[in-house]
Amino acid sequence: MGLLPFPPLGGTQDVFFPRSSVGDLPTIVAGEGVYLVDDRGRRLLDACSGPFLASLGQGNERVLQAMLAQGRRLTYTYSRTTRHAANAELTRRLAMLAGPGLERAHLTSGGSEAVEMALKLLRAHAVATGHPERHRVISLMPGYHGATLQTLALNGDVGVPALWGPLAVESEKIPAPLTFRAPSAQAAADASCAALEAAIARIGPEQVLAFVMEPVGGQASGVNVPHPSFARRARQICTRYGIRLVFDEIVCAFRTGRFLAAQHDPEAMPDVAVLAKGLAAGYAPLGAALVSAALAEEVAATTGFTVSHSYDASPIACAAGAAVLDEITEHRLIDRAAVLGERLRNGLERIAAASALIGDVRGRGLLLALELVADKQTSQLFAEHADPAAVIRRHGLDHGLLLYSRRQNRGRYGDWLLIAPPLMIDEPTCDELIDRLETTLAAATPEILASTGRPVTLDFAATPE
Repeated sequence: MGLLPFPPLGGTQDVFFPRSSVGDLPTIVAGEGVYLVDDRGRRLLDACSGPFLASLGQGNERVLQAMLAQGRRLTYTYSRTTRHAANAELTRRLAMLAGPGLERAHLTSGGSEAVEMALKLLRAHAVATGHPERHRVISLMPGYHGATLQTLALNGDVGVPALWGPLAVESEKIPAPLTFRAPSAQAAADASCAALEAAIARIGPEQVLAFVMEPVGGQASGVNVPHPSFARRARQICTRYGIRLVFDEIVCAFRTGRFLAAQHDPEAMPDVAVLAKGLAAGYAPLGAALVSAALAEEVAATTGFTVSHSYDASPIACAAGAAVLDEITEHRLIDRAAVLGERLRNGLERIAAASALIGDVRGRGLLLALELVADKQTSQLFAEHADPAAVIRRHGLDHGLLLYSRRQNRGRYGDWLLIAPPLMIDEPTCDELIDRLETTLAAATPEILASTGRPVTLDFAATPE
């Protein structure tokens, strides 16, 4: 039986959501591997790992047993007043995977906290090393870094200033190197790098603390993959002016065929890499800001950095994170992400070729996206009142597919559908995902086209049974 729409007491998290957006939310009662089961008995293939988080799927015994064993041995102790072995073991493994220049990991309870902690650490380092004037941050529009007040202010979201602006310190925004509608990926990268230099000059190089960016985009940019020159030139610019480069890898870590997306180009490594989501894979709240041993030591030898939250480096969360890393490395899931990503991408491109709605297929590894367009010939954007991905998500439930959709910037930069299944997905399930997506799109297309005023025609060779 489904949950009551207006419970007399309590209620699920969506009691705070807009009433218009919660009518079709499924009530999940069980999960197994890459599938979730709702109270209507529908078996839903999780095509997005929740919000790109549940990288090991449901019910991984190794992780669950590691958490149970740790809880029995040591449930909790505060990182500011004690040490514990689970903290040391997780950070050791993270440093080994991240490689030189990222030997230290400050642990938090999630991604938003990790981004904030990274900026606080960099600010503390600037003050400790005689640069108290460095406090300004530059980020991309569009982009996404979290939901705390400070990370909301970093987000490339046109709606933030009106709602949250009075409570937050806004970052300086520069255009993201969006590739789809640009003359070329190189041109987009060049324009963004020019904007970065201009912003630094406008603010004053001595005042800029950090440039924060996603090396491969998430929901905010529809998995935008910039031209390789963008990260490399951003690294050069930041080095020239003594600005710290921060890579937000909360979504893209583990998924692109490398532990960090940054590792695809050793000449563009950041000063800080931020992880969360797939790090604990939904089994515990966990995030991390990775920095160099040298930076950590410079702070520790002077003012120190003792900012902490009660659950930072929680023993049970650390045990979960270490077990997740064991699963990922033992089963070579990072390497498999590259291989299975190609399989999925081939299927998505086949669907796109026949679809009136898909203007672009992009991404890397098991982090992919379909750009949705109102007119395929012109790459026309959807109207501000439209939300094509939400329509597709709703139809997906009827075809056994759980999709994630959250429209960004009222569609100003585009609309998209992300495909980021759990890393432990196999070949037959990849094919099943493609089949279910194809039937979902066929079912959703008439409704979406009708909302644009275009003739309703199905371009799919295969229609749902």
